[in-house]
Amino acid sequence: MNNILVVDDDPHILKALQITLKAHGYGVTTADNGEAALLSAAQHPVAVVVLDLGLPDIDGTEVIIRLREWSDVPILVLSARHGSTDKVEALDAGADDYITKPFGLEELLARLRAILRRTVEPADEEALVATSSFTLDLSGRKANRDGDDVRLTPTEWSILDVLVRNPQKLITQQQLLTEVWGPAYAKESNYLRVYMAQLRRKLEPEPGNPQHFITEPGMGYRFQP
Repeated sequence: MNNILVVDDDPHILKALQITLKAHGYGVTTADNGEAALLSAAQHPVAVVVLDLGLPDIDGTEVIIRLREWSDVPILVLSARHGSTDKVEALDAGADDYITKPFGLEELLARLRAILRRTVEPADEEALVATSSFTLDLSGRKANRDGDDVRLTPTEWSILDVLVRNPQKLITQQQLLTEVWGPAYAKESNYLRVYMAQLRRKLEPEPGNPQHFITEPGMGYRFQP
């Protein structure tokens, strides 16, 4: 059973998600503030954290930052903040996905399934990739740039896995979205723009002039070793 930690200060949302997730076979732990969430995540390992940003004690983005100091657990943000700045800050801090309130339960369940596919399924083969700027161990999920370890989220690893296993080949936006998020997200090209910007910032020596993750305008992306 996959255990989910749901963090929200609205007791009605906590109760509704607890009932829904349990009905679909998930184990559920809840927390109504950021400090309780961090303590719970440390004491009871979970498969995914579903996190509201507007918490009463500390901001949800701060929870993500502190959680990422010691854990790679996937984080799905569930928030009433609709601004793109809030989304980018949460994703940059280490979140894996973002849903705005109000939301549909079917969409939430689909996002959870997509996250679990990316993190639970083992790699089918080992892959070590070395470029002039960074090295990747796909099976061990380790990245190194200029001698320093680089922390990448599960979603970033999933995107890298598709790109670097197909060097110099054009991977369309639709292919990446389908393989990483699932067929329902084949048109959500804005997802890729955010994540590719993050990967370049973390791995490229000059993110504004990328050498390895090349955009083919209107089509997709290409990995150049």
